[in-house]
Amino acid sequence: MAYQGKKLINDPNDVVTEFIEGLVETYPGLQYLDGFPQIKVVLRADVLSAPYDKVAVISGGGSGHEPAHAGFVGPGMLTAAICGDVFTSPPVDSILTGIRAVTGSMGCLLIVKNYTGDRLNFGLAAEQAKSEGYKVEMVVVGDDCALPPPRGIAGRRGLAGTILVHKVAGAAADAGLSLADVAAEAKHASEMVGTMGVALSVCTLPGHVTSDRLGPGLMELGLGIHGEPGAAVVDLQPVDVVVSHVLKQILSPETKYVPITRGSRVVLMINGLGATPMMELMIAAGKAVPQLQVEHGLAIDRVYTGSFMTSLDMAGFSISIMKAEPAILQRLDAPTSAPSWPVGVEGDHPPTKIPIPVPASCSGKTDERTFNEPQELNEQGCMMEVAIEAAAIEIINLREKLNEWDSKVGDGDCGSTMHRGATAVLEDMKRCYPLNDAAETVNEIGASLRRVMGGTSGILYDIFCKAAYASLKGNHVITPSQWATALEVSVAAVSKYGGAVAGYRTMLDALIPASKVLREILDTGDDALKAFLLSSEAALTGAESTKNMHAQAGRSTYIAADLLSSVPDPGAMAAAAWYRAAALAVENKVRPSKTEQL
Repeated sequence: MAYQGKKLINDPNDVVTEFIEGLVETYPGLQYLDGFPQIKVVLRADVLSAPYDKVAVISGGGSGHEPAHAGFVGPGMLTAAICGDVFTSPPVDSILTGIRAVTGSMGCLLIVKNYTGDRLNFGLAAEQAKSEGYKVEMVVVGDDCALPPPRGIAGRRGLAGTILVHKVAGAAADAGLSLADVAAEAKHASEMVGTMGVALSVCTLPGHVTSDRLGPGLMELGLGIHGEPGAAVVDLQPVDVVVSHVLKQILSPETKYVPITRGSRVVLMINGLGATPMMELMIAAGKAVPQLQVEHGLAIDRVYTGSFMTSLDMAGFSISIMKAEPAILQRLDAPTSAPSWPVGVEGDHPPTKIPIPVPASCSGKTDERTFNEPQELNEQGCMMEVAIEAAAIEIINLREKLNEWDSKVGDGDCGSTMHRGATAVLEDMKRCYPLNDAAETVNEIGASLRRVMGGTSGILYDIFCKAAYASLKGNHVITPSQWATALEVSVAAVSKYGGAVAGYRTMLDALIPASKVLREILDTGDDALKAFLLSSEAALTGAESTKNMHAQAGRSTYIAADLLSSVPDPGAMAAAAWYRAAALAVENKVRPSKTEQL
């Protein structure tokens, strides 16, 4: 169902002019012509102070692709950018005003993406400027590789590869070349680059409803930068598969869209479409480079990763590949102060990986034979095995529920973090836990959790296990009382280093009641299994009680109290869950024929 898109805007009709106002306030090297709302031109602040003695490079088009095109205005790149309304080609008068403002005796080059409206409006403006005595050339960029070779006059669409053409042309102009030479370099660069985009969502225009064209679990291949439908809608795939498909499409020997063959050197651009996190763009870049090298036999000279030509708030990315001839690399590496051109990319890459010793998964204190030979478990070892396995499986099964709770009171990853830890514990237990030695096993559990969990949870659980290990080591057979002491010591260590106490809405609100009940029942001389089970009940009760607590530790401290009142603390629920699962597993091991006795 379509719904009104959320935007941080005022009047939807003013978004472009207000964007320009913010842009020039941010970057002192930029100005705009005072012709709002019809004339929306961003230009270099230094070109009006004296007659401009180099070729002016002008581009533009509909807005909504920021930072393109205005973000690439600056010495060494664009001289001016003509901004249309969102996804609408700028009018002829606006383009002509920009030409007049920045063009000197050397003339100007218009770089235009291949869309009918842009071609017509920039073309007519160019003809009018010529009739006024200006020297003007125009290069049209059509780098889209998603669709079969087009028939008719439409041609291939202009996409993010246009940014690389901007850079080549801007550097050539900055070097003092003639208009003919700058235009020739730009045209040649446009013929060396191919692009294809992939979208996970459609974009929402300001003031419009969000389309439901692309439903959950679907992605669109080969769409344009205005949200127009692409070549195909398919099921969402892992990024490895998506990158592989896009690269094959761009480099297809059948379409021959780019003159790139095995042995060529290339430039790679990974371009976010507006709502794609930098993390995901870097993942795509990291996967594209080895695929280009291994599968396509190409050498990668430069990698540009970021959001360069977007489609408002669309989630997805495009990949551009350009043949890296020496002259093109020289232009790409030339200095520019255009605010949105990536810095720190020029130059040859040193090795990306530096080998360092990798610590073993386990602490290394266990006998070497435990890595290679199955253990013959004694009674205590069997109990450790069933308890650990049950606790880990319970956490794995709770992943989504824990994430759901955490999304309401934290950062939404408690279940995923605990799942990583539980999975590592299961794997490492089969490989290297010395289960007959309870103290060393607890120590190894801490090492497993620290290795994969990270963040606050990982270190707190490692502290928990290290404290228990210190309490238990040296005892061949652990008595119930010693287990209770170890739990008390562990809880105290987590409280000491984490700063939380009972009532702070943390995992301690499950473990403190469990520890107290366990000690109290054991001190009466009652059955140890009964003590374990009743203490696990206390853990669950304590975890549930966190719904009524005001958070005083962790990210929940930033959440309003009324939002916390219906949600238990995920960390406490996780602690209670694994503790309870371990108790039930031990009961089933000791009394397999009986139902749960509390």
